[in-house]
Amino acid sequence: MISCIAVDDEPLALQVIVGFAEKHPGLRLIGAFSNPLAAKAFLDKERVDLLFLDVDMLEVNGVDFARSLSPRPLLVFTTAHKAYAVDGFELDSVDYLLKPFDYSRFERAVEKALARHASQEYRPFLTVYEEYKLVKVQLDDIECIESMQDYVKIHLINGKTVLTLSTLKAMYDRLPSNRFIRIHRSHIVAVPHVVSFSNKKIQLPHFLLSVGESYHKEVVRFLKDSSTQ
Repeated sequence: MISCIAVDDEPLALQVIVGFAEKHPGLRLIGAFSNPLAAKAFLDKERVDLLFLDVDMLEVNGVDFARSLSPRPLLVFTTAHKAYAVDGFELDSVDYLLKPFDYSRFERAVEKALARHASQEYRPFLTVYEEYKLVKVQLDDIECIESMQDYVKIHLINGKTVLTLSTLKAMYDRLPSNRFIRIHRSHIVAVPHVVSFSNKKIQLPHFLLSVGESYHKEVVRFLKDSSTQ
């Protein structure tokens, strides 16, 4: 059994998800929220395995809401619009329920979530476009990310690179804040791959990178906090 919450600002839609979740033997519903801000406050304090999340909410877009979460629970998006399917894929969502959906469709989504939760081999990833193709990049494989004007170059630990159209800030916003730190206007590094830090330089397996003056205090604080976890 996994814990879950539901977030939807439409009372009837929220009631449907609550009823389905309470019916499923693999779910333990611990919260239902029509206000996404209240849901965010709850998630900041409580560990949740699975989040049923509406996309089209008045106060906040569900996709933006999901991107703000760290750590991020398993996601099942619910919406009346197919257009958000790509966003759901990029956020590594378990499934995408198009309203209105019945219990059997809900059940299939839950089975996917249960399978992923049980898997010890699951590795989180992000997706980016490279030469008009959607490419999956495992987060564990990223050593650092480099800004190149209108593009960013993702350097992988195996020496390969992925070049995609994006700003460094936009890419940083998509990454889990407990695993990546921006050290310069031109670089993001993966904290698990940091070998050493001294003299305002970070040593990675394949790079020695300078830490920008305006980033130095935050990098020191972040690396000290990470070392105690």
